[in-house]
Amino acid sequence: MHARRRSRPGGRAAAVALVLAAALVPGCERGASNGAAPSPGGPAGPGCPAALARAEDAVRRAVRPDPAWHGPVRGPAAVPGKDLVVVAQTMTNPGVAGVAGGVREAAGAIGWGVRVVDGQGTPAGIEAAFGEALALRPAGIVVAGFDPRLTSRQVTQAAERRIPLVGWHAVDAPGPSTAPRLFTNVTTRVEDVARISADWIVAHARGSAGVVVFTDASVPFARHKSGLIERELATCAGVRLLDVENIPLPDTSSRTPQAVASLLSRFGRRWTHSVAINDVYFADAAPALRAARRKGAGAPYNIGAGDGDPSAFQRIRDRQFQAATVPEPLSEQGWQIVDEFNRAFSGAPASGYVAPVHLTTTDDVDGASSWDPPGYRAAYRRIWRAGTGD
Repeated sequence: MHARRRSRPGGRAAAVALVLAAALVPGCERGASNGAAPSPGGPAGPGCPAALARAEDAVRRAVRPDPAWHGPVRGPAAVPGKDLVVVAQTMTNPGVAGVAGGVREAAGAIGWGVRVVDGQGTPAGIEAAFGEALALRPAGIVVAGFDPRLTSRQVTQAAERRIPLVGWHAVDAPGPSTAPRLFTNVTTRVEDVARISADWIVAHARGSAGVVVFTDASVPFARHKSGLIERELATCAGVRLLDVENIPLPDTSSRTPQAVASLLSRFGRRWTHSVAINDVYFADAAPALRAARRKGAGAPYNIGAGDGDPSAFQRIRDRQFQAATVPEPLSEQGWQIVDEFNRAFSGAPASGYVAPVHLTTTDDVDGASSWDPPGYRAAYRRIWRAGTGD
């Protein structure tokens, strides 16, 4: 069940060729590492000084909070009396749960009703949840954390009933989608998230690391993200991809501890860093790492490439088996989802806004429990209160 892809000398050449031009570093080729990677803070890995310098610069920029609001300031006034249904892939996914909370908060501010239906993380459960959502006859449906092609029949029914769909992590890219049909999809750019998570590993390890990637290949968005992470890691010759663990998000609590125990047995001290498509993997990895007498502040150093839920911030703050996260602004995205529906109900186009990527580490977590940038609540309230044209 686990997908295992071990690096071989030159074995990643094809993947490197697919990396976006912005992510490529001239003169820095992928190679195999021999033996254990040195500890973070040691000498830079051989052959990749340009990649290391670029990664360090990207990390410095991503950890800086920007106090200014760069999202929408224009849009239609609130359309009254609407009800939304959030169809959740699974409410055990902290990202989905965080966005649902943001939708509830924003709906309260605009004067709408919200109901959340949990798909329980299975295709049959998601299909049943979507069917329940349609039966409630809402004004709009949120597709939260799953590929709407899993429920193509219900998506067609929603279109026939003129019920707009707004996605969160529903397809690979932000913005409107025609196939599957979404008024818009709210997410940070997955390329940016993948790149900065890989850059953090390169920078933290000083260019030499043994890495395990945790993903959920059943979710196209997650599978795409982990593939981009692998390609970005491949730009540094000193980084060796030890393994890719495919564990579905609903199964993390039951399968991650066993997978971690196996990884420790196979790779030992060569396993220096991990990156996961969701922070929840590290909540479930902690017991196995603790049982192996690994230190919470030591290797493997773990980064979550989404979504930055409060438990991830707590682990980072306490230095307990997680060192960094690339958090989505989950509450902000919930507010954006409500604003996008308001635009759909008003006949206006989608806003086109995409939140910038951010990085939280043990050095800058402070007292935060989530990435909640300033300004968006006041901005959306101003738009909904009076409208500002579009």
